[in-house]
Amino acid sequence: MGTRRRRLLGLWYGLLALPFAAMLWIGFYDRAEPALFGFPFFYWYQLAWIPLGSLALLPLYFCEDTPEDEA
Repeated sequence: MGTRRRRLLGLWYGLLALPFAAMLWIGFYDRAEPALFGFPFFYWYQLAWIPLGSLALLPLYFCEDTPEDEA
């Protein structure tokens, strides 16, 4: 694997830290307002990170090398 490709994968792996850090910083989302469809911010913020975290994994899924079947 080339150095440039490794560096690019390192950036994508760094992107995975974003959902982790966003959920770890509880003081940011520990409030009720703004509400969305009647849900307090505390709940919908956490629920919003489920698809956002999946989207953060998507580039790695396509960039990661997969072993070839030798059968």
